[in-house]
Amino acid sequence: MRKLTKKEFIKRFKDIKLLALDVDGVLTDDGIYFGPDGFEMKKFNISDGLFMVLAMRAGLEVSIVSGRYSPATDTRMKDLGVKHVLQGMKDKVEMLRPLIEQLNISFAEVAFVGNEILDIKLAKEVGLSIAVADSNEELIDVVDYVTKKKGGHGAVREVIEYYFEAVNLDPKSYLV
Repeated sequence: MRKLTKKEFIKRFKDIKLLALDVDGVLTDDGIYFGPDGFEMKKFNISDGLFMVLAMRAGLEVSIVSGRYSPATDTRMKDLGVKHVLQGMKDKVEMLRPLIEQLNISFAEVAFVGNEILDIKLAKEVGLSIAVADSNEELIDVVDYVTKKKGGHGAVREVIEYYFEAVNLDPKSYLV
């Protein structure tokens, strides 16, 4: 599938109302630390988090859609103020459907960032599909756009910077 140019990508972002994000491999570097008691830790990119907050302040809905439940994800998303944290369901289309109905939008108004074969079905359903640079090749083959940055290394910030460009807003205006 032909990928969108940066200019085409930014133009398509104008109609997006919801940014849905996978977690492992998108907001993290795809690694998980486990202690002997099962305690889990993940490393999240601070710049990704900052830009998620700025985008929400600017009016973009942000949702997490993770096939795997993680208390560490709950903690980080609470810290960022992300209201829509959906976890623990392998069918991400069905996981996201109730939220789309609640927000009174369509899948065409959703941008989704993923990295793995589990993300292919949702990538094919949304209006703007994005893979991080180090994604699985099968996902890369079906998405509209591939980031320059790897998951957990600023890829989400890169995407949100394009959102701000698309809607002609300055992210610095949303700093507190």
